[in-house]
Amino acid sequence: MAKTVNVGLIGYKFMGKAHSQGFRDVPFYFADVKAVPVMKVICGRDEEGVSQAQKQFGWESYETDWRRVVERDDIQLIDISTGNNVHAEMAIAAAEKGKHIFCEKPLAMNVREARAMVEAVKKAGVINMVNFNYRAVPAIRFAKQLIEEGLIGRVFHWRAFYLQDWIIDPGFPLVWRLQGDVAGSGSHGDLAAHSIDLAHYLVGEIDEVVGLQETFIKQRPKLARTTGGLSAAAAEEMGEVTVDDASLFLVRFKNGAVGSFEATRFAAGHRNGNMWEINGEKGSLRFNVERMNELEYYDHTQPGDRQGFRVIQTTESSHPWMSAWWPPAHIIGWGQTFTHQIYELMNGIADGVNPHPDFEDGLKCQMVLEAVTKSAQERRWVKVDEV
Repeated sequence: MAKTVNVGLIGYKFMGKAHSQGFRDVPFYFADVKAVPVMKVICGRDEEGVSQAQKQFGWESYETDWRRVVERDDIQLIDISTGNNVHAEMAIAAAEKGKHIFCEKPLAMNVREARAMVEAVKKAGVINMVNFNYRAVPAIRFAKQLIEEGLIGRVFHWRAFYLQDWIIDPGFPLVWRLQGDVAGSGSHGDLAAHSIDLAHYLVGEIDEVVGLQETFIKQRPKLARTTGGLSAAAAEEMGEVTVDDASLFLVRFKNGAVGSFEATRFAAGHRNGNMWEINGEKGSLRFNVERMNELEYYDHTQPGDRQGFRVIQTTESSHPWMSAWWPPAHIIGWGQTFTHQIYELMNGIADGVNPHPDFEDGLKCQMVLEAVTKSAQERRWVKVDEV
């Protein structure tokens, strides 16, 4: 019989809703999960909002002070689904109380904070995981398997584009993701962080970077209220945008491959275009999360008149996680990546083994993020180990 893990979730809006679905769905779809999450308490500063979320999402209770959640003796796992500026404080406090930790990305505001978080979880000996949820897409896990099997041979190129368009309107308000003191960075930490983590996962560690960053709209109306998801209502007063709107950079990997990255929330027509392509000596792989049940494969070993990209539907029961879901071609969605992440987390807690991506992976990503920002500021190549 599976053990149970009592969960305290801090944050109840966009990510809080996604995480809640994951906790709710894991035991329903994965009969083999080794530890079943118990949705004990959800936390948010606005009592009316968090009490509504508690009822809607199925949590047993709610709190308005995260410290009370961390201090509760009946909570074994703390899930941090908040703005980036409080990740470090919450995670370190949770580790000191002996709680396992699931934290949203990017791990921290900067490398200094990320290192402190890694040190805290190591000292406490608690299970830790950072929610780079795209590692939990079946097509991407399958791509990892194919690369490790040598299907495309030596990797030469990585290219990644993470394109959104939700803040092109200059009248869109100054939400927290556009404020450097809360978010740390803009599209760089929000979007490029995912691409960096996938590059680490699929290709290898990054050695050095050169990049540029740009803020297209310097002032926006201040926030009147959020209206759900990434939507918000504007006030009349204006405020300063203190993060990047776009981030572009080149990298050299430690294994000799090269790569390019672009992250922006000013790409009209792209709601959530998280795309990457890997080119190797024997072929190529490419992926777009807007078609997340598909992986494209090009076989360069075939005769020239038979070559061409082909689509692999990654919905067979033999593909990662898919045996828990539906018959082939009955596709799954973005929300299921959280279910998969939490499934891996629960098994890690049961086995006493950190699942990946863990806080160390989060730190490696944070170092690349910071190196790119340093490069953009100083207009030069920067070694990741410099930061």
